[in-house]
Amino acid sequence: MSEYLTAITTLLGRIEAEETESVEAAAQAMAEQVGADRLIQVYGPGGHSNLAAQEIFFRAGGLMHVSAILDEGTLLSNGALRSMAVERTAGYGRIVIENAELGPDDLLILVNAYGINAALIDAALTAKDRGARTIGVSSREHAERTAKDHPARHPSAANLHEVVDLAVDTKVPIGDAVIELDGMSERVGAVSTFANAFTLNLMVMRTIELLIERDVVPPVWRSGNAPGGDEANAAFIGRFRERVRWL
Repeated sequence: MSEYLTAITTLLGRIEAEETESVEAAAQAMAEQVGADRLIQVYGPGGHSNLAAQEIFFRAGGLMHVSAILDEGTLLSNGALRSMAVERTAGYGRIVIENAELGPDDLLILVNAYGINAALIDAALTAKDRGARTIGVSSREHAERTAKDHPARHPSAANLHEVVDLAVDTKVPIGDAVIELDGMSERVGAVSTFANAFTLNLMVMRTIELLIERDVVPPVWRSGNAPGGDEANAAFIGRFRERVRWL
C-alpha cells in the first residue's frame, strides 16, 4: 500500500514540477476559448483513456464549457477486446472528429495514456486539418519507448505529442503498472488514470484562475448531491443543453 502511494505521489509530483509551462500554455488556450464563450472538446480514445474525458465533463468544480466526445467505439462497456480493436483501427478517429463537426473555432483536448494508437492520431490529424487547435495529454516516455511497428500504432507511427499544437506530458512509465510483487512476473498497480485526472484538473483549475484574473467568472458545475447543487446548475443549463451533445 505505501509503495503504491509513494509511486503515485512521486509521479504526480513530477508532473507538477516539470509540466508547469505546458500546463500554463494549455490553460491559456482554454481560457481564451471559454472567454469567447466557446466549448472545450475533450476526447479520450482508448479503453481507460475514456475515463479521462469523463473526469472533467459534467464534473463538480469543473468548467461547464467542457464538452466530452463520448464516442462508444472504444468504451469498455461495449467489450474490452472490441475497444482495443477499434482504437487500433486506422481511420476511426477521423470519423469521430468529422461527426463532431469540429472546425476553426474549436479547441480539442486529446488524452491517452500512451499517445500512440491509430484512432488517437487520426483524431489529432483530422482536427488539425479542419482548423481546430489541439492539446495532447499523454506520456512522452511511453510513446517514445514503444516500437514503431507496434500493432496499436497509426500507419504513420507518429506520437501524439508530435502532432498536436500543445502537449502536456503525464510521465506514465511504459507498461503503466509500477509495483513488483514477489512471485509475479507482471507488474501490478496502474497509474495512468491518476496521472490523467491530475493533469486535466490542473489545466482546468489554472484556466479558471486565468479567467478570474481577466474579470471573467466562468460557470462551474456544483455536485447535484450537494446542498443547492441542482438549483445552482439549473441557472446555467439553458446555455449549454443544446450545445453540449452528451449533456
